[in-house]
Amino acid sequence: MSATCNAFCSASSFYFQATGVDQAVGTSLVVFSLLLFTYYSVWVIILPFVDTDHVLHKYFLPREYSVIVPGVAAVILLLCIGAFTAVIMWKNRKPKKVD
Repeated sequence: MSATCNAFCSASSFYFQATGVDQAVGTSLVVFSLLLFTYYSVWVIILPFVDTDHVLHKYFLPREYSVIVPGVAAVILLLCIGAFTAVIMWKNRKPKKVD
C-alpha cells in the first residue's frame, strides 16, 4: 500500500510544481488586483470627501464611471463565462442515435 501511495504522491507532485513563469504570472496578477482594488476604493470611498478643486481629482475618472465601469466589466465577464460554457457543451455533445 505504501509503494502505491509513494508512486502516486511522487507522480502527482509533478503536476503541482509551480515554475518561475507561473509564479511570476501569479504574483503579477495579485499585484494588479491589489492596485486595482486600492485605486477603486480611493475613487469610490475617499474621493467624494475631497474638495473638487484638489489635485487628486485629476488622477481619477468622473464619479459616474465608478458605476459604469464595473457594470460593463460584469457584463463582459458573464458573456465570457457563457461563451466558455457554450463551447464546452458544444464539444461534449453526443450525436443522437438513429434506430
